[in-house]
Amino acid sequence: MQIQGETSVNKLIVLFVFDKMESALSERTIVEMCTAGNNWLNYMDCMELLPKLLDDGFICRISSAEEEPLYTITTDGRESLNNFYINIPKSIRDEIATFIKKNSGKLRNRQECKSDYFQNVDGTYTVFLKILAPVQPMLELKFVVPDKKTAQNIYKNWESKASELYSAIYETLVD
Repeated sequence: MQIQGETSVNKLIVLFVFDKMESALSERTIVEMCTAGNNWLNYMDCMELLPKLLDDGFICRISSAEEEPLYTITTDGRESLNNFYINIPKSIRDEIATFIKKNSGKLRNRQECKSDYFQNVDGTYTVFLKILAPVQPMLELKFVVPDKKTAQNIYKNWESKASELYSAIYETLVD
């Protein structure tokens, strides 16, 4: 990566975020973190950078086609970051490190735990719950519930309860 002005520094900021998160990220998560959430980049720059980083081989797509794409930093991306991270202003590096330390678990949960519901012909509701992993879903559940309020409750609680529920199911079935 040749360092030439703001675009290269912005690329480094995105690579630094991937490196600090230590997990695959969706486009939505990376854009929210870098723009509206923290103002490290403006929205348009961030949207243009992701395809460039992909084309340059600094990030790669690791998720299946039917799920929201997840991206991760490559060896070349880490090498470029290691060579040029000093070009990222220290204040931004510190801000990113602090933000990720505080929010990484919540951010991972939000992108790994998916839920949806719809009304059935008979008036009941079907709720779909998933825990996503890079290659394939780790867990998929489907519930039929009697009413919309129950469906909305399950939908709303899934993100915060998914890890606990997965552990309970796994331990119960493995024993």
